Amino acid sequence: MTPGRLHRLHRPGSTPVHALPAHTKLVAVFGFVVVVVSTPREAVWAFGLYALLLAGVAALARVPAGFLLRRMAIEIPFVTFALLLPFLATGERVEILGMSLSEPGLWGAWNILAKATLGVAASVLLAATTEIRDLLLGLQRLRLPPLLVQIASFMIRYVDVVAGELHRMRIARESRGFQARGPRAWKALAHTAGALFIRSYERGERVHLAMLSRGYSGTMPVLDRVTANRTQWARAVALPAAALPFCLLGWAL
Repeated sequence: MTPGRLHRLHRPGSTPVHALPAHTKLVAVFGFVVVVVSTPREAVWAFGLYALLLAGVAALARVPAGFLLRRMAIEIPFVTFALLLPFLATGERVEILGMSLSEPGLWGAWNILAKATLGVAASVLLAATTEIRDLLLGLQRLRLPPLLVQIASFMIRYVDVVAGELHRMRIARESRGFQARGPRAWKALAHTAGALFIRSYERGERVHLAMLSRGYSGTMPVLDRVTANRTQWARAVALPAAALPFCLLGWAL
């Protein structure tokens, strides 16, 4: 698999976190997210401890805070929605800084922000310490439906091809003096989108025919069968195992 845009999520390294097999890290992140989501929103202190656990993993993996924060920008739409909840939600109102806000909306906003941020941070750490190819092999190892794994594999492999085609089309438009300013440019942009779809579809057909000519029968061969020993599993599940007592204590209190 050639380097591409999605590979910018990965940060090469030789840390203990990088060395863990991909399928163990997938299970660990999934377990951690389940624990975080299961924690009652009123246990504010628990979410702070979860953040400290992730900070410890990031330090162990030598992932800088700036690298992590920049790639967490994907949650901005969720943050925007959460910030609107105190103004739009109904229920008992409270006065904060001269503004009348919904108390249930404030709790809902906190619930979304805390859990979404921790989930995104854990996912970014997973991507930063694991090659995309290894993630796909990890999904195969965990026996996810092969068709879904193949779709994800093809998407990752060819998203840069489509992006490159779009880049060349943009250069061709600009070399002819086109500038996307105002509604008058929408027609040209719509034609560009249609042409990109057709070119991508045709290229996909050619790739599929080439695969069939090389013996493709609907499943991709698994070249690497990575296994994990008990020590590696213990290291991987240490994150959700450390978070679980905080979740239980949050419900008990």
